Amino acid sequence: MTERGRQARERLRLEAARWFARGDQNAVIAKEFRVSLRSVQRWRRDWQAGGETALRSKGPASLPLLTDEQFAVLEHELAKGATAHGWPDQTWTLPRIKTLIGRRFHLSYTIQGVSLLLHRHGWSRQVPARRAVERDPAAVAVWVKDTWPQVKRARRRRADGWSSKTKPGSR
Repeated sequence: MTERGRQARERLRLEAARWFARGDQNAVIAKEFRVSLRSVQRWRRDWQAGGETALRSKGPASLPLLTDEQFAVLEHELAKGATAHGWPDQTWTLPRIKTLIGRRFHLSYTIQGVSLLLHRHGWSRQVPARRAVERDPAAVAVWVKDTWPQVKRARRRRADGWSSKTKPGSR
């Protein structure tokens, strides 16, 4: 959630606290504020335990694990290439970057977290601009001629023109 979103949510909870003080019911507050009854119940419980201060925002749910300085180190490591870090080819994948972060910084990210981290710093998905040096055009041609027809099966169609989603005679 963005900072603006957190502030708006906090204002909503603090307004709900005024309704709690007036003695309004949870269902009425939930309907008025367009939130779930469960959220209002949770807010009321927190309000009863700690007042309005318990309803204030506690900041973002999670902070970035890597600092800007650490991310600069990560970029330097990525620039060295994947083979420099023990992978058989130069392709950087999210799982490989996740592993590199774990090895280098002893931090654990999820695959989605790595994607968000890279995107936040201006990185994007990329496809190689040129073909790999190791590519063997003759082997590719043989595979396309011999193997691909076996892999690709012809679509079977019913002769009467109906699919599995329609029943005969239901046209």
